[in-house]
Order: sequence, then structure tokens, then C-alpha cells
Amino acid sequence: MKRKTAEVKDENKRNSKQISLEEDKVKGLFNSKIWDKTFQDGLKKEIEDSQPYNWGSIHELVNDDLLRAVRKEIENEIHFTKKETDIYRVNQSGDLANLSGLDWNDLSRLPNLFKLRQILYSKQYRDFFGYVTKAGKLSGSKTDMSINTYTKGCHLLTHDDVIGSRRISFILYLPDPDRKWKSHYGGGLRLFPSVLPNVPHSDPSAKLVPQFNQIAFFKVLPGFSFHDVEEVRVDKHRLSIQGWYHIPQVGEEGYIPGEEEAWVRNNTSTLAQIESNVLEDFEFPKDERDILSFHEVKHFEKILKREDNTFEESMTSIISDSLKLSEVEFAYLSQYISPDHLSPEGIEKLQKQFVENSSLQIESFLNDNKSELLKKAIKAKELEQECPYHSKDVKTPWKTAIPPHKARYLYIDGKEYRNFQTEADILEALNNNDLPNFQFTKDAINVIADASGSGKENNYDAELALIDLAIFHKSTIFKKYLALLTSLCPISEQVLIRRFRPGMDFTLATKCRFNELLKGNPDVLDAILEGTLCFTPSSGWESGELGGYELYMMDDDEDNKQYLKEDVEDASVYRADDSGDSVLINDPPAWNTFNLVLRDEDVLEFVKYVSWSAKSSRWDIKMKWDVKTCGEDDEHKEA
Repeated sequence: MKRKTAEVKDENKRNSKQISLEEDKVKGLFNSKIWDKTFQDGLKKEIEDSQPYNWGSIHELVNDDLLRAVRKEIENEIHFTKKETDIYRVNQSGDLANLSGLDWNDLSRLPNLFKLRQILYSKQYRDFFGYVTKAGKLSGSKTDMSINTYTKGCHLLTHDDVIGSRRISFILYLPDPDRKWKSHYGGGLRLFPSVLPNVPHSDPSAKLVPQFNQIAFFKVLPGFSFHDVEEVRVDKHRLSIQGWYHIPQVGEEGYIPGEEEAWVRNNTSTLAQIESNVLEDFEFPKDERDILSFHEVKHFEKILKREDNTFEESMTSIISDSLKLSEVEFAYLSQYISPDHLSPEGIEKLQKQFVENSSLQIESFLNDNKSELLKKAIKAKELEQECPYHSKDVKTPWKTAIPPHKARYLYIDGKEYRNFQTEADILEALNNNDLPNFQFTKDAINVIADASGSGKENNYDAELALIDLAIFHKSTIFKKYLALLTSLCPISEQVLIRRFRPGMDFTLATKCRFNELLKGNPDVLDAILEGTLCFTPSSGWESGELGGYELYMMDDDEDNKQYLKEDVEDASVYRADDSGDSVLINDPPAWNTFNLVLRDEDVLEFVKYVSWSAKSSRWDIKMKWDVKTCGEDDEHKEA
């Protein structure tokens, strides 16, 4: 028994010596410069002075031969799975945190990758990182890494990395070691300044173009460390290892009882901000619908309460209260809507479809004349005028949607022109909330156009045509037509003209927000009627590779929570598996299509990021209405 005990002690001694030898080799696997006190102090000062928040990078971080071997192992042995959500598209490996738990057959395939993970979480390197970033002690037991390869079209939208106990975020880049990665390839790490806490600016103020054996890193700063990965624009793959250092755990040097719990409790992730609506005050355009006048609503009620109406009898004039749709009213609708959708047969067909599906997808919604005039104007806008890609360059009547970790696109809302560059700009908008008046916007554009001359750069034909359509959709007569299609009574409205620019714009998945002023009314549905009239002039959207599609999906809270827990690339996302049962509607951009959806609180909606490769912007008019029922038997199954 004593002999066996002695053998165990000798084995433990040999293992201890082996570990000690490995620790002695750690420094030798890094660039020797990082252990130099002068270099460390210089880097620390650079990080302190950096903008828009404290961040840094190191070129030639580790032994070149080691990293080349790691890259070769990854390419030969690691399987990548394409993942796509509302916030990203990326090819991702599994979690590398548990490499030490694999059996030798697995480790034998990845010895250099395992070695790299060991040295990145070694005490020497963690102490170096904690010193230069002023982050203090970092956990060596709670490792957190994944490998991502960004190919053409891959991207990761704006977020702040605030998840759990993360203290430092890092990205170690492994593109082709023998070729320089150029800025126009895309795939750069972009950092965003904050207009105020939790509200990043629309435009990044710093960009790192990644190179082989370069690491970028920053302290995770709740409400401030906003960044994204710009879309890769070329047929090259940008390989990287993404990881985080965490707050020290129980038994580790630097552990403080209750620190992690307090950190998690006091700091809100990007997803949690979106879900809890803490950003409401700082969102523009606001998800608010203006209450319709009693005069309008009472006429809709009268139409919808006549349960014994034939179709012709239900076409009651909301202006004259006659029993027929007047010729003037019909003529007004006919100026815009295709005759196929105004005939008794056409309307009855749409009514049946809506009752069955709680949604409509109408092609060729506008008549040929309106459609052709609008297409000509939008194409001219795309071809003859440079689209602004910096928020400061966006001019009236357009505005930029903010904040960019929830949405970014250009829009016209019929309100006073604003350009949100500072906190004062946001506060002024909050204190002076005007009501939409598209006619005033139209008149103002005509004044500007007359004063600016007739050059192509001053052509506002597209804006004027779209505003004319917005005025039409806000008209009482159109809302009567809407009531006839859906058997629902509109009681509020919001109309937005939107443009989603290639390589720039999107909305993240959100639930619908109900009007607080209407709560308590038993007739008001716990659902929003949404309309999207799309006017995208280019082709090639059908596959989904160019993004830009509008997607409605069920929100499975439990699945989402588990997904967020497991996802190590970025947990501030919603799952959007367009091959699963959760997807209800997936509409790619198209020309002259009108989609109508009755959406309840369990349905998420977003417009996917539009790829740089798209041949044009996605153009649409987005409409929302709170609705109520007027008959006891009116029931709808929401999307």
C-alpha cells in the first residue's frame, strides 16, 4: 500500500514539473515585446487616450509559426455552421471553452489550438492584459472562446458585449497570413461613440482593418462599448477567434464575493434593453400611433356594425353616410389602387383571405400609372443622386432612425426635420414632439426645390411621389377601404416612408408595442394591424442572400433564453431560423406589393440587414393601426 502511495506521489511530482515547464514556455510563445515594461506602459497610455472608448490592438501578438499552425488546424479540422439572425450572419464553430475536457483523440487533432487557448488564458498573459486595460484580475477558469469565419455577406451589427460576467472582449485575427487584408474588403471592427449612455451614435468613429496575428480588445463598458463587424464585401474569408475574459471566480486571485452578481444585476444587455423598452425615450421614429378623431372612427363603426350588409351595402360613404360608395370616393381610390382590388369580386376575395390567415399579400397593389411614375422617380433617385451614408449628411425631408443597436434606416415621418448628432438634439425632439403633417412636408420640399434649381442633385420627384402616397394612406377613404378588407375598425395610425440602404440599414426583431392610451377598452384588440407597401426597383432578392426581407416569427421565450445562454458569439440576438416552424411570413423586397398583417404580442418582426451587394435600396411605406372590433362575432387569428 505504501509503495502504491509513493508511486502516486512520484506521478504527481512529474505532472507538477510538466505543468511548471509549460508555464515557463508561455512567455516564449508570445512576442517578447509585450513583456517589456516600457511597451506595457506605452500601450496602457494609448488605451487610456483612445476613442470612442478605451480599446487597443497589438500586432504580431504570438509566435508566427504557432499561429500559422493554428490556422491550418482550423481549416482542416474545425467544422463551421452558418448562423443567421436579425443581428448577424456568420460561420461559427462550437464553443472552445471546453477543449480541456476533450479526450486525447480530439486533442491530437488540435494540439496547436489547444496550446493557443492555454497561453491566452495563462496567468502571465491575463496579468498583462489586466494591467494595460486597467481591468484588474481576470478569471483563468471561466474561459469563453469561439472561432468565426466571415465570408462574403457576413456581418455582425451594433451591440455592446454586455453579457454575464464579461470584463474584456478580444478578437484575434487569422486571415491569410501572406496577404494584407485591405479596408475595402470589409470585415473591419468598427467602434461607436455614445450620444449618451446606452445610445450609440449612428456612425462609427474608429475602425480597425484586421491583419494576421493582430489582436483587438476593449473593456466591456455597459452602455458605451458599442461596436460592430462591417460586412465582408469580397470573396475572401476573414478568420478570427472571438473571446472574453471574465470576472474572477470563487477560489481565484482577485475574487470578490458578490461582485459578479452585482455586475449582472446592475448592467443591462443589448437584448434586455430592447425587450424592456428602456430605450423608448431615445428611439426615433417612435413606435407610437396617433389616435384618430371621433368623427372618423364613428363612421367605421357604423359600417362594420351593419352585420346584415351585402357587400354593396357595406360600401357606405363615410363622408355622406349614403348607402353606396360615392363616385367621388371610388374615383379617389381608383387614382391609386389597381382596379382588380377595387371590384366587388376583388374585395370579397381579399376579405376571405384575411379572415382565413389574418394576413394579406397583394401584388400589383397600385395601378399601372402610379406604379410606373413611382418606379421612374425611384430609379432616377438611385442612379443620379449619391445616397448619404453618414448621418450628418442626411438632409430634409429624410431622417436617420436611432439608436443603431435597434434600427438604422432613412425615414420620412411628416414631422419637423431633425438630425440626431448630440444629446441636445434628442432632448429638443423630446420636448417638441409635433404631429405628422405630410402635406406641410410636401409644401416645404417644393419650396426647397424651387430655390435650389433644376439640377439632378435637386430632384425630389421620388420624395414627392412617396409623400403623396403617404397622404393617400392617411386619408379617411383609404382607412374605410382598409376596414372593409379586414372587418376591423382603425382607431389610430402611423405612416412612415422608409429607405434601407445597402451595406447599412436594418431593424432588429421586436415585439409590437400597444398604445397605453387605449388600454382598458374591451373592444380594442391586443394586436396591431401592420401594412407594408414595398417599392424596391431591383431584382435578385428572392434567395435571401441580399437580406432586406421582412420577417414575422413566433417568439418562443424559453427557446430564446436557452439560445442566448448557449450562444458565445453574441448573446444579444433573437433566433431567426427561417427554415423552422417559428417563421410565419418571410417577404423579400419586391415592387408594388402590399402586405397586411394582424400581429399580436407573441410575434416578432424585423427587416434583415441589406447587403452591400444589393443593386438598390429597399424602399417601402410602413403603416400601423390600432384596431377594434365592432361586432360580437368578429374574431381573427393573428399572425
